[in-house]
Amino acid sequence: MAKFHGEQVISGTFGEAWLDGEYVAEVMGLEAKLEIEKEDVPLSGKFATDSKFMGYKGSGTLRMHKANSRMIKLLGDKLKQGINPRFQIVSSLADPSAAGAERVIIKDASFNDLSLINWELKKKGEVEAPFTFTDWTVADAIEPAK
Repeated sequence: MAKFHGEQVISGTFGEAWLDGEYVAEVMGLEAKLEIEKEDVPLSGKFATDSKFMGYKGSGTLRMHKANSRMIKLLGDKLKQGINPRFQIVSSLADPSAAGAERVIIKDASFNDLSLINWELKKKGEVEAPFTFTDWTVADAIEPAK
């Protein structure tokens, strides 16, 4: 039977991100996930409906403290020229009390929007940068306890 205890739960406090090789010190959070696309398959003689895998769609969000104009500089001029640039996003999560480290590389992130202005009195500035992607690599993984 595998043994598990709370210290093995990895904490986002130790998360880091790089955008096209540049360290993103102001990162607050990073999420990337796959939506699995399926089509219904009715089964003869059964009331159940099964499904057939048809593909996937990758999406995510890079969340940052508003401390600079990083995203405006990366996207603004390119978008004005009619170019939708693609980026590599690297996520590293290495909690020293966990059972290892995890590093995932998103190879072709395409941002969905660009926030030019977003501020409010007495509120910390934040930037949310949603993106889509089609390819990734798991460079380091944490294995389950045995």
